[in-house]
Amino acid sequence: MDFEIEYQPSFALLTVSLDVDESIRAEAGAMVSHDTTIGMETAATGGFLSSIKRSLGGESFFQNTFTAEAAGDVQLAPPLPGDVTHLDLQDETVYVQSGSYLAGTTDLDVDTEFGGGRTFFGGEGLFLLKVSGTGPLFLSSYGAIHAVEVSEEKPFVVDTGHIVAFEDSLTFSVRRVGGLRSTLASGEGLVCEFDGSGTVWLQSRSADAFISWLAPQLPTQSSN
Repeated sequence: MDFEIEYQPSFALLTVSLDVDESIRAEAGAMVSHDTTIGMETAATGGFLSSIKRSLGGESFFQNTFTAEAAGDVQLAPPLPGDVTHLDLQDETVYVQSGSYLAGTTDLDVDTEFGGGRTFFGGEGLFLLKVSGTGPLFLSSYGAIHAVEVSEEKPFVVDTGHIVAFEDSLTFSVRRVGGLRSTLASGEGLVCEFDGSGTVWLQSRSADAFISWLAPQLPTQSSN
């Protein structure tokens, strides 16, 4: 399976080139276009309960699987202006934040894991997507994607609205920025502190921050 990512980092477009009988599974609504040699099947992947869990993690209930009847391309893109990055999993597991899973090979297992209060990422919910297995995985973001290597000697703190994904070799805790006064006055909300050795993928913009900026700019409807 070959691929190309163009127009990074603001308006990324992913083109996946499939050979005959090769498949890729993508989030509903991610398709931009495809060749006539590519067939599409929509299904609740993994069954009803798995789809319910996945939707709790911020992803769509249904997913689309694109399969090549003959060699051809399919183009995919995220819903927000931003980036796309490729991870080549080798019997590995990564945790993906709500809305950042774009597509992956059908060999990957995409599940939803409940982590209790520690995964309450500033309005993102109590669930993370757990992606495991071997094969290509494509993640999307709002803004550019930036990879950070975390070491045991140097823990790393990230605003929860800027997390795209992280490796399962890392442990984390969620806390406020300083005390209550700092949280209210600094403009920051919750942060996530990562420990251990592994990679965290960040997005350079926060959808929640953009909504907070946009809402006061919208005209109010007159009551007359």
